[in-house]
Amino acid sequence: MSKSQIVQEVENANAKYVASFGEKGNLALPPGRRFAVLTCMDARLDPAKYAGLSEGDAHVIRNAGGRASDDAIRSLVISYKLLGTKEFFVVHHTDCGMVLFNNEIMGGLLEKSLETAVHDGKGWKDVGKGPGSKEGQKMDWLTFTDYEKSVVEDVKRIRNHPLVPKSIPVYGYLYDVKTGKLEEVGEATTVGRAGGD
Repeated sequence: MSKSQIVQEVENANAKYVASFGEKGNLALPPGRRFAVLTCMDARLDPAKYAGLSEGDAHVIRNAGGRASDDAIRSLVISYKLLGTKEFFVVHHTDCGMVLFNNEIMGGLLEKSLETAVHDGKGWKDVGKGPGSKEGQKMDWLTFTDYEKSVVEDVKRIRNHPLVPKSIPVYGYLYDVKTGKLEEVGEATTVGRAGGD
């Protein structure tokens, strides 16, 4: 079986990376700068660049929307409990695709087919051939309509989670995909302020 162009590109890039890996094999397991970032999987976001990170500096947890899902919180808890992080950042971004659909739309698209849908500027259309699956109707896709409000909600969810100690501050930011600037969401950072344990 021949490898796709993408697989070949990834393997070639990795070979170059390995050739210059050097002392990175000696990095410690805990993140050196002792913080974690929860952010969106959007390919336009590079947390290493926007937060000044090098390998070994911080934990970066990514999912669609940068949402404080159960799995994201699981990772944050492991990050502090076993690996010593002391601060959390929640970073959402402008022009996020999560505002372009809701649970009903996603469930409906998946029910028609499992192939990629298209957005025509007005809404999503399924152009695939079935079968699809009704399982998409059962999921909470964690969509949102207000960028700053979603940051506040996620910071609040982390701050109030029974497994997150009050001593860990949780900061909220919105990344501007047009300028690269991180803008603090003041209400989120206020909600996420550390308190006594």
